Amino acid sequence: MTKLNLSVAVGPYDRTRALVDGAVQIDGVTAACMTLSPEEIFFRAFRHAEFDICELSLSSFTVKTAQGGGPYVGVPAFVSRAFRHTSIYVRTDRIKKPEDLKGKRVGVPEYQLTANVWARAILKDDYGVKPSDITWVRGGIEHAGRPEKITIKLPADVKLENAPEGKTISAMLAEGTIDGFIAPRPPSLPKNTPNVGWLFPDPVAAAKDYFKRTGIFPIMHIVGVRRTLAEQHPWLPGAVLKAFEQSKAAAMEQLRDTSATKVTLPFVEERLAEACDLMGEDFWAYGVEPSRKTLENFFKHHHSQGLSSRLVTPEELFHSGTLEQFKL
Repeated sequence: MTKLNLSVAVGPYDRTRALVDGAVQIDGVTAACMTLSPEEIFFRAFRHAEFDICELSLSSFTVKTAQGGGPYVGVPAFVSRAFRHTSIYVRTDRIKKPEDLKGKRVGVPEYQLTANVWARAILKDDYGVKPSDITWVRGGIEHAGRPEKITIKLPADVKLENAPEGKTISAMLAEGTIDGFIAPRPPSLPKNTPNVGWLFPDPVAAAKDYFKRTGIFPIMHIVGVRRTLAEQHPWLPGAVLKAFEQSKAAAMEQLRDTSATKVTLPFVEERLAEACDLMGEDFWAYGVEPSRKTLENFFKHHHSQGLSSRLVTPEELFHSGTLEQFKL
């Protein structure tokens, strides 16, 4: 069989490294790999479908699925997962607890970002703060005038406005013209900017409590395969999932090798042990079934926040060849 020559765009993570450097191969594929920022990959993928295989925003992909599909089919390799308690910054001189956000103005780089969906879910489920309780201000973190990657239509009771021309939401938070900030990245501020900090003073403790209560480890990004390729080669999505699984396994093997730590950070061994104690050995699971509860919770909130026109299911999101795997 002649191998397919395909482009692959992913972030530079330990769990993708073996795939990027060629130690792990996608069966039947010669891959031209690019390591790019998520923002660049998503923009180029959702605007122009530039890549054959790529990392994709779970939220943007859910919007497209609810609308009837897009240029990619999903693969449940969850290359980015994160507890988003660290994504919520506030003016600490006026916001003391989550409920204080009611009636306030909160900046977002894009309303439909996956991190923002999860943050709004936390605020609603745990503190009773609904999206309609807040005025949302859309603007870039570092560059003014950032647009939504994809078109969204929000419920009538959700208030979304654009930041003033030339203004970033980082600058607005620093000067106090907004009360909060929710984004995958921290605000771009000078060190020790006064009266700005996390909504949750100990976000790690808040995230651990959240996991103990819910069993949810939020998913941020999935992998997509160009739909026309999957239709021509139905074996391809399964081969992609297999390769991403193998690449993650190689990363975990290195992380567990403490003879010489592979991460430039002290206490990695201790943090790994803590994560396993709290979340189990396969805490960063790929595949639909281990994460079904997390996915269904996300879809519920995505729909209730008005981002998806209907409630979608995991089976709709992911290629049928990735929903189950063989066992020896």
